Amino acid sequence: MKTKTWMQKNMPSLSGKVIAVSGSTGGIGVELCEHLAALGAELILLDRNQEKSKGLQEKLEAQFPEVKIRRMRMDLEEMASVKVAACELLKAPLDGLILNAGAYHIPRHKCDTGLDNVFQINFAAPYYLARELKSHLDASGGRLVAVGSIAHNYSQTDPEDVDFSTRAKHSLAYGNAKRFLMYSLYGLYGKQGGLAVAHPGITFTNITAHYPKVIFAIIKHPMKVIFMKPRRACLSILQGLTQDCGRNEWIGPRWFDVWGLPKKRVLKTCGEKEAEWICQTAEEVYEGMGTP
Repeated sequence: MKTKTWMQKNMPSLSGKVIAVSGSTGGIGVELCEHLAALGAELILLDRNQEKSKGLQEKLEAQFPEVKIRRMRMDLEEMASVKVAACELLKAPLDGLILNAGAYHIPRHKCDTGLDNVFQINFAAPYYLARELKSHLDASGGRLVAVGSIAHNYSQTDPEDVDFSTRAKHSLAYGNAKRFLMYSLYGLYGKQGGLAVAHPGITFTNITAHYPKVIFAIIKHPMKVIFMKPRRACLSILQGLTQDCGRNEWIGPRWFDVWGLPKKRVLKTCGEKEAEWICQTAEEVYEGMGTP
């Protein structure tokens, strides 16, 4: 089925709906925002790079003259900016929040919070945002869509190294953070509805462009052919705006979590005790962030 046909069959109009998207200028984010604008949504772009964000706004306004767009600066490595963004979003009508921003192969360092930056970008800051805005979204019947990753399978969490700051391997640090994000949100929402955890599978974006230059030059073209394009990969995220995920459920490509149209399935990658510990630790991290 073509992407356009899938959209027509599965996505309702979003006219009058306000959707905030973090990481909107990334490979998935741009395509996601184009889909949302085509569906009539009003967008709030949450990005650290305001020059890129402005460029995306201008591009979308040229493509969709009726679209309404706001921009907010939010750098997930800087909790002060996350708190400001949370306060601004609490003042705005909000029908959906898509936690799309993430970072994989980046220089590692400790943030002002004392947390590893990969852990903070992919878990701690997004969880804080979700926690602060949950009641606001609940009151409006809004939805939270969190972008997970198949990397959450790479290892179990470790109480002795919560943010994986001692692990040099980027895939482990990233996977640990995504594991925290996914299972903490399952615990936060429980059975009430309003949450979807979605993942795009593997697609060609800046996150996958982390190999050494020589190797990347060789594999980038086959990657573009083998894996889904971002425009199609983000359909799972869009479906999250219309379909709840219960505890341990996620929406992603139907074939091996890599190819195909979106399908919801049950995860069996985290035991009950580990999930409980993740939720407890997430609340401790949240409390440690302090109030806005």
